[in-house]
Amino acid sequence: MWFPADLPRDTVLLPLARRLQSAANAAGAELELITGPAQHPALSFRAQRSDQAPEHPEGYRLEIGARGIILNYRSDAGLRAGIATLRQLLREYGRRLPRLVILDQPDFPRRGVMLDVSRGRVPNLATLLELVDHLADFKINEFQLYTEHTFAYRNYRPVWEEWGALTGAEILELDARCRQLGMDLVPNQNSFGHLRSWLAYPPLRRLAETAKPWPDQGGAFLRYPATLAPNHPGTLPFLRGLYDELLPHFSSSLFNVGCDETWDLGRGRSRALCESRGKGRVYLDFLTQIHSEVRARGKQMMFWGDIILHYPELVAELPRDLIALNWGYDARHPFDAEAATFARSKVPFYVCPGTSTWMTLIGRHDNALPNLRLAAEAGRAHGASGYLNTDWGDGGHPQPLAVSYLPFLAGAALSWHTKSYDEKLLIPVLNRDVFADPTGRIGQAAFTLGHAHQALKYTAHNVTPLGAVIAAPPPEQRELFCRDGLKYYARIPSANIQKSLADVESQLQVLHRGTPSPGAATLRIELELAARMAAQSCRFMLWQQALAAGKTGTAQRMARTNSAKLASLDQEFTAAWPLRNKGTPVKCSPFLQWRIADYRRAVLHFPPDIAAPERRSLSAD
Repeated sequence: MWFPADLPRDTVLLPLARRLQSAANAAGAELELITGPAQHPALSFRAQRSDQAPEHPEGYRLEIGARGIILNYRSDAGLRAGIATLRQLLREYGRRLPRLVILDQPDFPRRGVMLDVSRGRVPNLATLLELVDHLADFKINEFQLYTEHTFAYRNYRPVWEEWGALTGAEILELDARCRQLGMDLVPNQNSFGHLRSWLAYPPLRRLAETAKPWPDQGGAFLRYPATLAPNHPGTLPFLRGLYDELLPHFSSSLFNVGCDETWDLGRGRSRALCESRGKGRVYLDFLTQIHSEVRARGKQMMFWGDIILHYPELVAELPRDLIALNWGYDARHPFDAEAATFARSKVPFYVCPGTSTWMTLIGRHDNALPNLRLAAEAGRAHGASGYLNTDWGDGGHPQPLAVSYLPFLAGAALSWHTKSYDEKLLIPVLNRDVFADPTGRIGQAAFTLGHAHQALKYTAHNVTPLGAVIAAPPPEQRELFCRDGLKYYARIPSANIQKSLADVESQLQVLHRGTPSPGAATLRIELELAARMAAQSCRFMLWQQALAAGKTGTAQRMARTNSAKLASLDQEFTAAWPLRNKGTPVKCSPFLQWRIADYRRAVLHFPPDIAAPERRSLSAD
C-alpha cells in the first residue's frame, strides 16, 4: 500500500496505515507500507491527492478494480473517510472485494458524539479508547465528555473522589489518540447550571444561587442548589480556576461551557437583579462574561441553547464567534423552528439529538431513531455546522455503553448523509463492526430490547418503566429522576407487564446464542446485565400488584425469589464494573438495595388510589 510521503507522519500517515493493515490482516491479507516512489511490482493500494475526488474537504473517490485500489482525496480528512469505508468493505467481503467506484462526501462538517461521565459512571481509559476507535469507523470527527465534577481537579478531591474522575494524564492520552483518528476531543465543563456536586461542597456553597433545596411542580420532587450565582464576586474566579487547569489537556480550539437548565436562576441571590433587568438579560450577560474568559484562553465557545431560546429577542445579541447547541430528545422535538431561530440571527449552531438510553436500561430506540433523523433533517435545512449525538446518564447512569452503540451508529449515518440512511442496515453493521458476531444475534437483540417497553403500552416522558421502576429512589428522598417508577404498577395492566417481561427474556436467550469476538465479549455481558435488570422492573411491578390485590402469600413467594435475583445482580454488576469504569458503582446502582429493602418491608410506597389517579384498569388492554 502506498501513501504520499508528505502526509503528517504521527497523526495521519502511520495511524491510517496501521488501521488499514489491521483490517487487511483480519481479512487474511498482509499489506506493506511504502511511500516515496510509487513503483512497486505488487502494489495493491494507492492513496493520492486528486481533483477526481468530490469538491469537499472530506470528499473521496474510492475505486476497486482489476489492478488494485485507488483512493483519491482532497485533504487529510477525505483520506480518513475513504480509509474508514475501505475498512468496512474489508470486514464485509474479506479479500474478495467487489469492483466498484464510490464518490462520497458528508452533509455535516462536524459529526460528533457526547458521552455523559458525570452521573455515576466514569469510563476508564481503555473503554474510551475502544469507543473512539469505533466512532472513527463511523466517520465521527468530534467527541465530547460531558463533565460536571468528574475531572480530577487537584484542589477539589473531596468533590469527585467518591465518583471516580478522569485525570489530566488520561485526557492527554485520549486527546493524542483522537488526533490520530482525525477526531477533535472537545473539552466540556458545565459552567452555570448542573453543578449540584460542586455546590454541595462546603467551601463552595457561598457561590450557589439558592441556599437549600426547593420543591418544584407541586412538590413532587426537590431541586437541589445547582446553579452558580452570576452576581457573586467569587463565581468567575472559581470558573477561571477550572478552565486554567482543564483546558491545557486538550488540543481542540473549541470549548463547551454548558450553561443549560439554570432552573435556580432568579430564585435566590440574583432575584433582585433578575427582577430589575429580566432573567433572560441576566443569563445573557453572564454567558457573555464566560465567553470573554473562553476567548481569552484561545478557544471558541460552545453552549447549550435551551435557555436563550426562551428569550428569542436576545438571540441576535449573542457573540457571533460562539456556537449554540440546539438540543432536544423527543421524537417530535421542534428542531425545525428552533434551528430557524439561530439561522435567522446568523448564530452558528449544531443540532443535538440523543440516544434516548437514559432511564431505560435497555434503550428507547423507537424514540431515538426518529429523534436522530428529525435533527439531521432540520440541521440540513437550516445550515447547521454540526450534529452532536448526546448520550446522557440521568438517574445514576445504570445503562451500559453497549446499549448506546446502535443509536451512535444511526446518528453517524444520518449526519454523514441523511438521504442515504437505511435503518435496515443498522443491525448487520452493528454485528459486523461492533459486536463482531457472525451469527447476527447480538445486534438483533440490542435492537429488539430497545423496543421491549412498547409491550407495556405506556408512555412516559424521557423514560421507560423498564428503566424507572427498578431505579426509582425512595420517595422520602424526593429525587427528580425515575420519581414515578413506584407508581407504574397501578397504571399498566398485568398482561402488558407479562408480555414485556417475556419479550426481554426471549432476547436474553438470543444474546446467549450469540458468538461475539473475545474483544466484544464485555459488550454482551453489559447487555445481559441491563436486560436482567429491566426484567426485574417487570417482576417488581407484578409483586406490587399482588400486594395491592391482597395476595399476601403470592407476594411473599415473589419477594423471596426476586430478592435473591437482585442480590445476585448486585454482585455481578459490581464484579463487572472495573471492566469498563473507574471508581465504584456506589453512585450508579444503589437502587438494587432499595428494591431488596422494599421486598423485605412488603409495603407499597404508593397505594393504588394515589399511584393511579386516573383509575386505570389493571385488566389487559
